[in-house]
Amino acid sequence: MIGYTCKYTPVELLEAFGAEPRLLNSEASNFDYAQSVTHMNMCSHMKAFLENVHNSGIKELIMVNCCDSVRRVYDVLKDDMDFIFIMDLPHNDNSCARIHLRDELMRLAEEYGRYSGKTFDSELFRLAFVPEQKIPREKYIALLGARVGDGLYSTVNDMVPLPVRDLTCSSNRSVQLSPADEGFSQLMEAYAAKLLGQIPCLRMADLAGRRELTEDPYLAGIIYHTVKFCDYYGFEYESLRRKTTVPMVKIETDFTMQSLGQLSTRVGGLVESMGIREEKTMTGNGKYFVGIDSGSTTTNVAVLDRNGSLVDSAIVRTGAKASKGAEKAFQALRVAKDDIALIVATGYGRNNIDFADDSVTEITCHARGAFHMDNRVRTIIDIGGQDSKAISLDDMGKVKNFAMNDKCAAGTGRFLENMAKVLEMDLDGISKAGAMWKEDITISSMCTVFAESEVVSLIADNRQIPDIVHGLNKSVASKTMALVNRVGGESRYMMTGGGARNEGVVGCIEDMIGEKVIVPEIPDLCGAIGAALFALDAAEGK
Repeated sequence: MIGYTCKYTPVELLEAFGAEPRLLNSEASNFDYAQSVTHMNMCSHMKAFLENVHNSGIKELIMVNCCDSVRRVYDVLKDDMDFIFIMDLPHNDNSCARIHLRDELMRLAEEYGRYSGKTFDSELFRLAFVPEQKIPREKYIALLGARVGDGLYSTVNDMVPLPVRDLTCSSNRSVQLSPADEGFSQLMEAYAAKLLGQIPCLRMADLAGRRELTEDPYLAGIIYHTVKFCDYYGFEYESLRRKTTVPMVKIETDFTMQSLGQLSTRVGGLVESMGIREEKTMTGNGKYFVGIDSGSTTTNVAVLDRNGSLVDSAIVRTGAKASKGAEKAFQALRVAKDDIALIVATGYGRNNIDFADDSVTEITCHARGAFHMDNRVRTIIDIGGQDSKAISLDDMGKVKNFAMNDKCAAGTGRFLENMAKVLEMDLDGISKAGAMWKEDITISSMCTVFAESEVVSLIADNRQIPDIVHGLNKSVASKTMALVNRVGGESRYMMTGGGARNEGVVGCIEDMIGEKVIVPEIPDLCGAIGAALFALDAAEGK
């Protein structure tokens, strides 16, 4: 078995020598081995590749020099493999490039033949080319951008009710060739032309062929994937974000499966905004409709009557388990359980609340709740315990666009909570302290860990606490406004989530926007109210 990871790999040539090529494209459970042999900031996919090679026991590899990370991994592995070959891939598809790649293919054939003791079999080469399969002409969701691991593809496929086509860089491979009776050099030149003639990846010079991926009339939506510490596909995403007319969401992974909370929210938000969510049939005869917003810090419950009026609520600490937090919140309610008709859950823990009748992402629930409270709202700014998000609404209150922070606590409630501990204050105290600032301090670090070090240095420098708090508020507001700008935020604005209780952050955001921001009486309940409204809709058959 010989491992590979790039779609330009000449797998048909390898099969002509009786080899068994295997695409190494799985996520890693950890990077223990990779980080013992290379540096921390290596491309996440290449670290996962190292783990796959190490754990599978593969001793034969063919690599393509797509980037510096591939070259570094080659350097790490070259002394441990029985056979390893790195192919120099041209950046163009012209006659010179084809001749260069032809020579690389011939070099590979010579070296692998010498290593394996086998010869090129023209019949095996012919059989290696699989006829192109006809794609059903039906609406689908495209996975674009950087390669996705097997686990992520399976997760996305389970969440999306439409067919999902993996068109990322390692999966949209299409090489068709009808080998003729000609010399080996001419055959390899024709083969090189087919390899280079595929839809180009982002490392190629001419990217015009990539338009094929986004101009298909059957394309209904895009899930765009990028890999941590890899810049190639981030540029294409920004271009598509400005040009595409189909719904699109960006997800980023580090080639582990440890980010499913945020990923499921992003993908679920896309599905719901497209109106393709598979609705459950629910009926309930009770008087009340309940929404549970299970967040990382608090679990918030809202109870509505049949008129959509809030009749009861509870806010409790989530604790270690989402289900326990939800049970604790229910115990704090005054309404009787027998009077509850339907329960809809939202938030990160929504899928772990087994007594809920249905679940909806917090993106859609915050939109529904905010518009219900004030139908003038067009942009929602939600600062929660684990993430921050900006949501753009149309005139009917439907989600037009949304953006969430990446896997980082900076700009979230957790960031402010950590800073409060450093300043030996509680969250209520840090909320009010910033209003008394005199010196305009800037906290430059956008990372929670580095910002904490910066705050410690400011304390040591005898800076005043209100000034430090104001600097922290500006830092949160600045990161939040980046999300607002990404969704094209428009007036009027509403702030939701626990972060809306921080008067200093609200004030800084108002300064940056240039207008007053609507803050509900209990901003924490917005998502739960939205979920309860969906429960009421279900009971009324909407």
